[in-house]
Amino acid sequence: MYAGLFAITNSIGAVPVFLSVTHGISLRERIEVARKVGTTVVVTLTVFALIGQWIFSFFGSSVDAFSIAGGILLFKMALEMLSGEISKVKMGDVEEEEAEMITLEDIAIIPLGIPLISGPGAITTVMLYMAKNQAVLERALVLVTIFLIGLTTYFVLLSADRIEKTLGNVGIKVLTRMMGLILASMAIQMIINGIKSAFGI
Repeated sequence: MYAGLFAITNSIGAVPVFLSVTHGISLRERIEVARKVGTTVVVTLTVFALIGQWIFSFFGSSVDAFSIAGGILLFKMALEMLSGEISKVKMGDVEEEEAEMITLEDIAIIPLGIPLISGPGAITTVMLYMAKNQAVLERALVLVTIFLIGLTTYFVLLSADRIEKTLGNVGIKVLTRMMGLILASMAIQMIINGIKSAFGI
């Protein structure tokens, strides 16, 4: 569960964007931005995980249909990650332009927290995790996983300079492609599971 969500959020792939939007600020301010990004990720994914069931009921959608749609969305993200780029599903040109105009305090929420890290793919995934795990312990595990993802995001962004120096732009792109491959296999499995369950295969 953690590995899958880590691949989807791809905080390492967000390192170049984080460095570009926090360029020229002090270390203390950068730490604060990283902390707010991690908090934004946890809050966003937790909220959608908790209200996911209500959303299914309100729109009359089944878990199986959502699984198929979510799998298609994740597969699109995976294809873009395999090209070594940040998925446009997560962050488009408009968000990139807005990142240059908003204040430092807002950067942590938009575009870094949402939609760069906790984008549609991650939101879809946590909603499906909660829908398919009805036991209290299983749902608690989903929430713990979300918290760990937020914590991981914080430490990754905190180490952004070292990660970029160690991996370089090429290394980050290679890692992004590897995560894209993992994500593609997860997406296909989600689609297969949704079709099997929907048609009782």
